[in-house]
Amino acid sequence: MSEALVATEVPEASVPGTSGARQFWRRLRAQRAAMVAAFVVALLVLVALAAPLLAALEGQDPTSYHPSLVDSARGGVPIGPFGGIGADHWLGVEPQTGRDLFARLLYGARVSLGVALTAAAVQVLLGVVVGVAAALGNRWVDQLLSRITDIIVAMPLMIMALALLAIVPSSFPRPVLVALIIGFVAWGTIGKIARAQTLTLKELDYVAAARLSGWGTLRIARRELLPGLAAPVITYAALMVPANISIEASLSFLGVGVKPPTPSWGQMLSSADVWYQAAPQYLLLPAAALFLTVLALTVLGDGVRTALDPRAASRLRIGTGRKQESKAGKEGSA
Repeated sequence: MSEALVATEVPEASVPGTSGARQFWRRLRAQRAAMVAAFVVALLVLVALAAPLLAALEGQDPTSYHPSLVDSARGGVPIGPFGGIGADHWLGVEPQTGRDLFARLLYGARVSLGVALTAAAVQVLLGVVVGVAAALGNRWVDQLLSRITDIIVAMPLMIMALALLAIVPSSFPRPVLVALIIGFVAWGTIGKIARAQTLTLKELDYVAAARLSGWGTLRIARRELLPGLAAPVITYAALMVPANISIEASLSFLGVGVKPPTPSWGQMLSSADVWYQAAPQYLLLPAAALFLTVLALTVLGDGVRTALDPRAASRLRIGTGRKQESKAGKEGSA
């Protein structure tokens, strides 16, 4: 994708001060689907943060084995109806091990969301630094950094992640490693966005006035250019998080991501494929959690993009009536 095409896909308006924040909030509130998604995301984050408290409330933890709760004669199928659901195990137990599913789902949310958010932070940091440096550097610096960015974009993410995860010692904390690898391998697109937007912003009058006033490059970038990058960076970061969750789940499903006994939704799915008939909740619960999280983050990311750039119509037509979009557009042009 060329830089010119990327520049047309991102909003050009920055997030101004207090009045701009109020306009953004009004536009976001006009989108019912985005507000529902924001509530779901906030609830998921709260559940992930309160995982130890909620698991203690149930009286279980994610790593304790309960062999007495599974039928070894049948290959480890949970004893009792619906996978062993009861007063002590609210969502049943894991086949073969008897570990509590409710506690593992809670702690899995911490790992999956933590990996996705950390990877997104690394992607934003690297992409913005490289993109801004390429746009503000001389021709040789721009060519070098742009070619590096092209290589990063062209690299197959899953293959690179599989290779790196295979050679790193197992003693390194796996969730941190997965987040860093995703961040370092997948920052290219946001680097292109930052470069294209910076090239546009540096031609504006207020940037030229700052340059004529004797400001240095670093000061201009910090005071004048970075605020103008806020809208496209926030928009793309909101859309990167669900993609990172899917990547972490895929890596764990392939057996090279988060390792047991540390729970993650992808790791739970990787060991649930042979139990979908004997204990269907063991497969359905993490799959439903992943689906709900990715869907909510995707809808919220699209809502943030539309609220930051009212000229761009939402790609998702759910909960965005014509009257609301028209009202938001009028507020943006006011």
